Amino acid sequence: MPRIAITEVSIDISGITLPATYPFALWDALLHHAPRLGESTAVGIVPFRLSGNEGKLLLAKRTKLVIRLPHEMAEVAAALCGKMLEIDGHQIQLGSSHVRALQPHPTLHAPLVTGSEDELAFMREIRSDLDAMGVGANLICGKRSILKSGEREIRGYSLVVHDLKPEESLRLQGNGLGAARCYGCGVFLPYKAITGLD
Repeated sequence: MPRIAITEVSIDISGITLPATYPFALWDALLHHAPRLGESTAVGIVPFRLSGNEGKLLLAKRTKLVIRLPHEMAEVAAALCGKMLEIDGHQIQLGSSHVRALQPHPTLHAPLVTGSEDELAFMREIRSDLDAMGVGANLICGKRSILKSGEREIRGYSLVVHDLKPEESLRLQGNGLGAARCYGCGVFLPYKAITGLD
C-alpha cells in the first residue's frame, strides 16, 4: 500500500452549536473556501467531540477543526483561517492554525467506519485492510450507526483498534479505513478505555 506523508492542521474555531448531520455541510463549506481539499481522497476531517442539547450539538470552547491531509497540502488548509463557515444555518468562525505531526497511541477509535452491512463480513474486510497496511493489532467492533442528511447516507460501525505498535498507530492514523474520510468516517482518534463503544 503506498504511503503518503500525512500531517494535521489544527484551526481554532468559535461557534455555539452545529446540526447533528454537520459532517456533510461542514465538508461542503470547506470546499467552498478551499476547493483544492477535494483533490485528494487522503484528506480527512477529524470528528468533533460534541454534546447534545435539544436536537443540536454544542461546541466546547476549546474545540478545534482538525484536518488530516498530505503534508504538501498543509497550506491549503491553513488558507481557511479567518473564514466564516455556514453550516446548515449555524455559523462557525475559523481563527488561527498550526501544523502538527501525528502522535502514536496504542489504542485508537473511529466513531464510524464504512464497510459491509454484515458485522462478520465487515470485520473480515477490516482485518484484510489492516493486514495490507502492515498493522497486526487487535479489533473491537462497536455499534452500527448511520450518518444521514437528506438523500445522503453513510452506514458503518464504530471500531477500536488496540495493542498498536507506535509505527502501526501512525500508519493507521495516516491512512484511515474505509471510505468518506472527508465526512470524518474511518478517521482514528486516541482512545483511553476499551468500554462504551457507542
